[in-house]
Amino acid sequence: MSTPVIETRNLQKHYVLGAETVRALRGVDVTIQRNEYVAMMGPSGSGKSTFMNLIGCLDTPTAGEYILSGHAVAGLDDDELARIRNKEIGFVFQTFNLLPRSTALENVELPLVYAGVPKHERKERATEALRWVELLDRAQHRPNEMSGGQRQRVAIARALVTRPAIILADEPTGNLDSQTSEEIMNVFDRLHGQGQTIIMVTHEADIAARAERVITLRDGVVHSDHLQTPRRSAALRVAVEA
Repeated sequence: MSTPVIETRNLQKHYVLGAETVRALRGVDVTIQRNEYVAMMGPSGSGKSTFMNLIGCLDTPTAGEYILSGHAVAGLDDDELARIRNKEIGFVFQTFNLLPRSTALENVELPLVYAGVPKHERKERATEALRWVELLDRAQHRPNEMSGGQRQRVAIARALVTRPAIILADEPTGNLDSQTSEEIMNVFDRLHGQGQTIIMVTHEADIAARAERVITLRDGVVHSDHLQTPRRSAALRVAVEA
């Protein structure tokens, strides 16, 4: 067996709010292999956003272990956590989180700036990422000059540009109409087809149906974890079969 890309053991997260302790996660055991396509579901307050924050190294657990690509995350300092976030994890958010005054190309380059990548290499890699999401013709456009779907594709290109081990997507179609959502999900399908590990939080059953595995959290624990035959669009199936 290969080393899992993500492994959590009795992962817990507690928040103290005044005199009350909120147990957002009560002990989550999850193993995710490379090239898995996983949807995380659960009602509001189930712990799915907390779980994503922990595996994205945006927060630290109260108890338990988190192992990323064979390395224990507990005990890492802020600089090491920032390095892992920038190198190992690509983030895609519901609200895009693009810099409004920067072009698409500059937004995609940003993680490489933080990583200290030379300017010429940054431009080459950002250009390739935009080409991959079929948005190179919008490279010099700013976010307010693009549609919601185009902005989300820029965000996906930005997540890809560091060549991360995993993509974490938090409600990536939440602000999009159904047709644009389908287009964005086709991008994720292509990504997975090329070997990318994807973990996606969603509350929409039709979006979760695109994944190969669905993990449902409830009251801070894993309620169900099952494999499924993913639904792909007819157009994508035709393209793959051709």
